[in-house]
Amino acid sequence: MYGFIKKILFQFPPESIHHTVMRGLKVVNALPFGKNVLDAFCQPKNNGLERKLWGLTFANPVGLAAGFDKDARYIDELAHLGFGFVEIGTVTPLPQPGNEQPRLFRLPEDQALVNRMGFNNEGVRAAAKRLQKRRSNIIVGGNIGKNKLTPNEDAIGDYEKCFHALFDGVDYFVVNVSSPNTPGLRALQEKEPLKQLLHHLQTLNSQKSNPKPILLKIAPDLTNEQLDDIIEIVQDTQLAGIVATNTTISRDGLATAAGQLEKIGAGGLSGLPVKQRATEVIRYIHQGSGGKIPIIAVGGIFTAADAQEKLDAGASLVQVYTGFIYEGPAIVKKICQGLSSQS
Repeated sequence: MYGFIKKILFQFPPESIHHTVMRGLKVVNALPFGKNVLDAFCQPKNNGLERKLWGLTFANPVGLAAGFDKDARYIDELAHLGFGFVEIGTVTPLPQPGNEQPRLFRLPEDQALVNRMGFNNEGVRAAAKRLQKRRSNIIVGGNIGKNKLTPNEDAIGDYEKCFHALFDGVDYFVVNVSSPNTPGLRALQEKEPLKQLLHHLQTLNSQKSNPKPILLKIAPDLTNEQLDDIIEIVQDTQLAGIVATNTTISRDGLATAAGQLEKIGAGGLSGLPVKQRATEVIRYIHQGSGGKIPIIAVGGIFTAADAQEKLDAGASLVQVYTGFIYEGPAIVKKICQGLSSQS
């Protein structure tokens, strides 16, 4: 069924059809029996996949990665699609339009996407207000970043503003220093600036009466030496965990024609081509930390087998994004059914 629908959807520009589909989901959810229909088609059954982590109880281990619901517009609707958790953002202190369109591209031959969105969002205050109005009790993560025009030496202030603004509305935080689409952002992954940023956020967190888990999202393009630094920093700052991985700037091994890739230009690559590298990074961190760092896996997860691969490598939870677009709204139910049958 979704295969036919996908052929129609893929005839339209990806960013515009995304907004159209999500507005449609909101309409369906508002109909008298809309929620029941969504639950019937998309909700996993009682499958014994509940996960407890950081004092939180996840209904299942399959979440939606950041970037899909940047401004926390669709939390309640996404809850009815079966997700165990949803990560909003990346949000920045001030609203910003992001990069010029087109900035999102499909690579169907590779089951992949290229995006250079550039942290387009309405600002952290708008997201915080929407989170106050949500009705669902689904676990929500807040992915935070810096504004494009904020120099790296002032980046800590941007992350601090987002932390305070979202604190009462989210269950955990993800510090995003790994997007390739904000100039200079990945420089914050270097050892000293990263340590300074995370120490600062953890100091703020410790001053709260109910500290929230703070995780770090990393790029798949880091060397083993850089990953060793990440492990050391995460342990030194007592961070709650790592999200591995973000999109890659690599274009190695793609089936898509070189001319088409050149026409698309810069951006982060997600989907099936990132699958192997994301698993390698997860395994390296898991082994390098002696299994002491919880990991949320993201990158090339389309099926239950893909999810199981990440869990076997050392992840505690998984997230989908590109797989959601290619596989459709029943992806969580299918993955959960597959994981249940393997457990």
